[in-house]
Amino acid sequence: MPEGDTILWAATRMRPVLEGQPVEVIHTHARFGRERWPERLGGRTVTAVQTHGKNLFIVLDQDLVLHSHLRMTGSWDVRPVGGRWRRSPSRAWLILRAGRHEVIEYDGPVLELMTAGRRRFDQRLAALGPDLLAEPFDAAAFLRRLRSTDPQRAIGDALLDQRILAGIGNIWKSESCWAAQVDPWRPVASLSDAQALALVEGIRPRMLLSGTQGMRAVRARIYRRAGEPCPRCRTPIRSRGQGDENRTTYWCPGCQH
Repeated sequence: MPEGDTILWAATRMRPVLEGQPVEVIHTHARFGRERWPERLGGRTVTAVQTHGKNLFIVLDQDLVLHSHLRMTGSWDVRPVGGRWRRSPSRAWLILRAGRHEVIEYDGPVLELMTAGRRRFDQRLAALGPDLLAEPFDAAAFLRRLRSTDPQRAIGDALLDQRILAGIGNIWKSESCWAAQVDPWRPVASLSDAQALALVEGIRPRMLLSGTQGMRAVRARIYRRAGEPCPRCRTPIRSRGQGDENRTTYWCPGCQH
């Protein structure tokens, strides 16, 4: 699943193309046919491209917002008009054109047009925890929400809960615990506030780098490296499923305590 840095990287590429520009809707998925997006959006100016965790918002004038969540399958692309397709054209759910560029969403499980008012009061969005990549990061809100969860819940599982912290997925969950030298199976209650904040502080700079310079700017230290030596202590990295969804967690038994 695309994580917060992937969404920020999409927004970073979109902003120079879309912000301040009128857009034309070139294509929408058949499921949106009755919503008349080309007529409703055509000619409107994009005022901002925003992110919150794994959610992306294209804000247009006259109180309209396009909201996207890519879940496991979706992706955003920015290309010159007539440029190379990253996926089959049949998988494009939305194509926006601004000047000489197009912004394309492929396979978008959550793609919706809403008013700015509905965005403010949408219960799904309101329930999100603080954005890990926001400037500034709301550390107090993160700690407050973390302490409100089951105290015996494993910290690796809690980090995936977007109601506690928005933006971490399975990759950065493992990377976060490794960077802070925290066993991902430790109960939330066993961590001090300083240890909990270290989970964020250890990966936030790397995620921001990925989100502003591209995912190739960072390299995973332990994710998908089961059996390889830990970069810190050389103990073989281990992996197994965790949480209700059995998402694979990677950790070093030698230096994560």
